[in-house]
Amino acid sequence: VAHEINTPLGAIRSSVSNIQRALEQTLTHVPDLFNSLSAKSRDRFLNLLSRATTYASPITAREERQHRRRLTQILQDHDIDPADTLADTLVDMGIYDQIDDIIPLIKEDEGDKVLKNAYRLASLQKSAQNISLATEKASKVVFALKSYARYDQSEEMEKANIIEGIETVLTLYYNQLKQGVQVERDYQPVDEMLCYPDELNQVWTNIVHNAIHAMDGKGVLSISLQQNDQQLAVSFTDTGRGIPKEIQSKIFDPFFTTKSRGEGSGLGLDIVRRIVEKHRGKIQVNSEPGKTTFTVILPFHQPEREI
Repeated sequence: VAHEINTPLGAIRSSVSNIQRALEQTLTHVPDLFNSLSAKSRDRFLNLLSRATTYASPITAREERQHRRRLTQILQDHDIDPADTLADTLVDMGIYDQIDDIIPLIKEDEGDKVLKNAYRLASLQKSAQNISLATEKASKVVFALKSYARYDQSEEMEKANIIEGIETVLTLYYNQLKQGVQVERDYQPVDEMLCYPDELNQVWTNIVHNAIHAMDGKGVLSISLQQNDQQLAVSFTDTGRGIPKEIQSKIFDPFFTTKSRGEGSGLGLDIVRRIVEKHRGKIQVNSEPGKTTFTVILPFHQPEREI
């Protein structure tokens, strides 16, 4: 638990340090540098900043090396030195191609300073994004622990629309989904059902989160709802790496996780299972490489709670 909390806190500390350093290095220099540029170069500078602060999908080390070599060659072809150092800076900023409009800016008398200051300003935005992600991760860990420790609650069931709950979760994950996950919906008309809607939203959240992780952020997530007189079946199918058969029986055990160190608490699916069982339902998993389906089956008619 300490590790799960300390990992995002470490990211926050590192990002704050980066922000402080970037501010110290840029605040006194950027105004004079900006004023020394022509109107057209200022536009190019702002465009460079805009591109550098726009989220870019993570790339592999191999792709990074390929981009560096290609950019170095382009800069050398334009007689720009030191080409390898400037190429490194561009790749670190997340700019891998379409640099025709950047080359005139780099060719300015102080082009290397222009690029360095753009990099420092862009790092402010990226550090802020890292802080946001780290605080979100920390809050999820705390929320999972709170749910695990204080699970037996006595709130009353209420009628809720399951589709609305799922769509709310998809909205919360919109930024992650839009980077490469296609969501396919097969929603049959369903009635409102008696349930604990907030807790079911925890179920959908955990399953969607795990699906995105299993697909490394790229793939297809299919969601279907089927209803009959007695029950509702909600299925989530992803095109991720799959769950090995030898551990499928363990995934609902508390503190068991297939994620790498620092990526998961091992509490999520245990909480999911207990929430589903609290609804007198059941959860099933069917998995093979390239296709994993979690199906939650909930009865429409809930027995009276015992007093």
